[in-house]
Amino acid sequence: MARIVVIFDFDRTIIDGDSDKWVVTEMGLTQLFHQLYSTLPWTALDRMLKELHSQGKTAEDVAECLKRVYMDPRIIAAIKLAHSLGCDLKIVSDANQFFIEKILEHHGLLGFFSEINTNSSLVAEEGRLMVFPYHDPTLPPHGCNLCPSNLCKGLVLDRIRASAPDNRTQKFIYLGDGGGDYCPTLKLQDGDYVMPRKNYPLWRRICRNPVLVKAEVHEWSNGNELERVLIQLINKIHRSAS
Repeated sequence: MARIVVIFDFDRTIIDGDSDKWVVTEMGLTQLFHQLYSTLPWTALDRMLKELHSQGKTAEDVAECLKRVYMDPRIIAAIKLAHSLGCDLKIVSDANQFFIEKILEHHGLLGFFSEINTNSSLVAEEGRLMVFPYHDPTLPPHGCNLCPSNLCKGLVLDRIRASAPDNRTQKFIYLGDGGGDYCPTLKLQDGDYVMPRKNYPLWRRICRNPVLVKAEVHEWSNGNELERVLIQLINKIHRSAS
């Protein structure tokens, strides 16, 4: 039987909003964040976390804030059911390790994922939370003109595909919403599936030139649709392999 690998983006896919913006908004730093983001998009969040620490806020305070992030119950159910059906669940996200792990942990989902590929984080002295890019900035650039400098999701997909056991066929289902999900979408093959969120950047890019995408495209708009489409695709792969 084929090994089914389900890859989720995180922001606006597993959760409905953006985890970075949630923390910035909930902790009252929206104006400063936008000032920095216009010129320093990657370092803006780390600067915000430094500012929070200077105000006496620690990583524990950020973790408490993240517990209030809403997650659709149907998406929670979809993750659990996909795992119970034998799928290997992974996350590839331009959020960060601390935010993702704390949100998943709060909803009892952390153990359902075999990998979380994202920007790294560290809790430093006196509880200051720090974030770092996925790709080491001291190394040569990844060279992908479709992706931001800190993370090429297509390269992560290549590594996941290459790490599979030699004797097992893999089928990928990729769920995402943003422009950063377009690069890995182009790397999907015949027999794979991509689930773009309707009316979001990934969906619009696919619609502009669908012949570039080899994978079968199945859109979704909300948690109910994500659950229904994902489980249908998993069952379809199982039936075709039996």
